[in-house]
Amino acid sequence: MGRKTLACALVATAALAVAGCGGVGAPSGETATAPSDPNAVSGRITVLTHRTDLVQNGVLKRYAAEFHRAYPKAEVEFEGITDYEGEVRIRMNTEDYGDVLMIPSAIAKENYPKFFAPLGNTTAMSKQYRFTGRTDVGGKTYGIATFGSANGFAYNKAVWQKAGVTEWPTSPAEFLAALRTVQARTGAVPYYTNFKDGWPLGTPWSNSVGSVSCDAKAGDVLATATRPWSPGSDLGVIDSLLYDIVHGGLAEKDPTTTNWENSKNLLAKGQVGSMLLGSWAISQLRDAATKAGMNPDVIGFMPFPAQKGGKFCAMLLSDYQQAVNVHSPHKEAARAWIDWFTEKSGYAQSQGAVSALRSVPLPSNLQPYVDNDVKLVERSEARTAQVNAIDDASEIGLAKQDYRQKIVDLARGAQPGSLHDYFADLDRRWVEASRSVRP
Repeated sequence: MGRKTLACALVATAALAVAGCGGVGAPSGETATAPSDPNAVSGRITVLTHRTDLVQNGVLKRYAAEFHRAYPKAEVEFEGITDYEGEVRIRMNTEDYGDVLMIPSAIAKENYPKFFAPLGNTTAMSKQYRFTGRTDVGGKTYGIATFGSANGFAYNKAVWQKAGVTEWPTSPAEFLAALRTVQARTGAVPYYTNFKDGWPLGTPWSNSVGSVSCDAKAGDVLATATRPWSPGSDLGVIDSLLYDIVHGGLAEKDPTTTNWENSKNLLAKGQVGSMLLGSWAISQLRDAATKAGMNPDVIGFMPFPAQKGGKFCAMLLSDYQQAVNVHSPHKEAARAWIDWFTEKSGYAQSQGAVSALRSVPLPSNLQPYVDNDVKLVERSEARTAQVNAIDDASEIGLAKQDYRQKIVDLARGAQPGSLHDYFADLDRRWVEASRSVRP
């Protein structure tokens, strides 16, 4: 590692705003397109991935072999990274961050052209792909989603049926009443927070923004909100439900001892009644049920307990976005891989997830949503960059666990204070931060 590279790595920030370091400030590249003739695509490319499990079990190697058969002059090798966000953030201060990578959440949206090659015109691509708005900068798309998920509560249907709860709750009050019934009649832990692992208190809960109001632009609204946690607002309703669950003794007794991997077994075996997750988790939960000797159909999925006009709404959100390194010498092969992986590999279907391709039907695990006329709302990303800037300046972390871990601690009496006062503090910090962020 050279002296300049080392210095850049040492001072890398979340915003990757280190002047003169490697990829920072790099000129925007030509649009990454793959030739129509597979024999015209050549080169060995490296794909950075957070899915170390799929690297270790050989699944991605099999995908690479299939890709090579389709593109005989191109080869793919994978680099699985455990601390993906942390390590890739540092590497992006150089030009060495693979040919294809999942866009780290730390990269500010307006900086995408500095690091990634554009993949096409957003208006045109949006007709073929879901979630293009998430990586749109100046009318160009810089990433294609690996897959998408709908938000909701995974639950053990046998436990809820034993409790006599056969209808999905339509309000937070009904949901709390259902959890109390589960607790009283089954002995199962009604809800599991996964407090210790952290992320289940971050992204899944924040991904519910919009489900309460049934508004695709609920996230965009935060850019100008003066009281994001006011009564009846999306965040107010969502975070109040978390507080009420824990305060009512309806979650695990000691949240500091939770374990995500074990929680899948607990839910599958009926020792836990429910967890808020994305629909991507359903296949993992059903696999856990099968391994435990249970019928995988015991795993159900219900929308957030709120209705608008008599209908449930669930947000449809993108997972990691695949991008091409603007410095890659093999952009055509990199784009060919992304296209093949998205369109031909069947990866999204294998994960029980929503394909980025609009032409692909919803996965079977979301059939209950289809049967019950749940409205799937694709979240607008028009003002994501501004919202993220405010979020960073406020040091709240909407998609991180810290502030919701405090809600859990307030609810269980591990920290002094009231939810009302905490919401007021969050509102104050949000507004102060919004004044310091340029629109």
